[in-house]
Amino acid sequence: MDFLLDGFAWLQQTLYEALVQPIAFAAGQGHLLEKAYEGTGWLVVGLLQIAVLLVVIGPLQRLWPAESQHDARAVRVDVLYTLIHRLGLFKLGMFFTLDYAFEQGWGVLRSMGWPTLHLDGLWPGVTDLALPSFVLYLVVFDFVNYWVHRAQHQSNTWWALHSLHHSQQQMSMWTDNRNHLLDDVVTSLILSTVAVLIGVGPGQFVALVAISQLSESFQHANVHIWFGRIGERLWVSPRFHRRHHSIGIGHESEVQGRKVLGGCNFGVLLPWWDMLFGTADFQLKFDPTGVRDQVEQGRDYGRGFWAQQWRGLLRLVSRA
Repeated sequence: MDFLLDGFAWLQQTLYEALVQPIAFAAGQGHLLEKAYEGTGWLVVGLLQIAVLLVVIGPLQRLWPAESQHDARAVRVDVLYTLIHRLGLFKLGMFFTLDYAFEQGWGVLRSMGWPTLHLDGLWPGVTDLALPSFVLYLVVFDFVNYWVHRAQHQSNTWWALHSLHHSQQQMSMWTDNRNHLLDDVVTSLILSTVAVLIGVGPGQFVALVAISQLSESFQHANVHIWFGRIGERLWVSPRFHRRHHSIGIGHESEVQGRKVLGGCNFGVLLPWWDMLFGTADFQLKFDPTGVRDQVEQGRDYGRGFWAQQWRGLLRLVSRA
């Protein structure tokens, strides 16, 4: 573990000194070097994730595909979404727009005596043990993610944005970040708020996000893989999550003979919450993916990045 941490620190420092710091000075942003160093850490995480996608998950897609893919352009757009997020461009945009207001808001709350609940301090000895503390925060974050994800499917307004993610009919390891940017802003603010409230350290937060993102990339991969009867109930598999993306199943429920927003398999990392709250579907199927109105009504969700973002806004306005 120390070897991995030392290696990561070396990559972060090297990239920062060779690339990020000179760019910051050239742009007249020398006063932001501390933030630039933090951002370099996120960039290293993203580069490592992309390497795993190309070296590990990519070959698995070629060996055991869940379906044959015929729309290369649809996949290329998802690659763009992935690069925007994993190379830190989305976080950079958040920093220059909402980060200052977010920090100022918390500063006001702190001055009013608003406390931080250090969750790992509720059990004696956990704070001093890195792994139990990390696992505790991972479970709590996944619980929050389950309800955020479920809300994205049960609110007509939120679904207007989130449906873009489900409109991909050629799912691949690049599909995880295929989201409307406004949807990403909302979820990012929610998770950042939770992190501050329960006392997640900066390093822990980076690790939590990195593990979640990598697992989600694998869940969306075009692979005919499941984890077995027991494993399916321990960690979300590509089979479990593909069921969530299945047309007319994963994001709809049937109530008195009519289809309404709902669905199944909302767990991000752990299927436990779906099992606990009655939304789990463990059928061993690899159905076609997409949104029902694409197939039945020919609704256009856009082919390119900007078209998809614009049509998401139109859907949102029509719901207002």
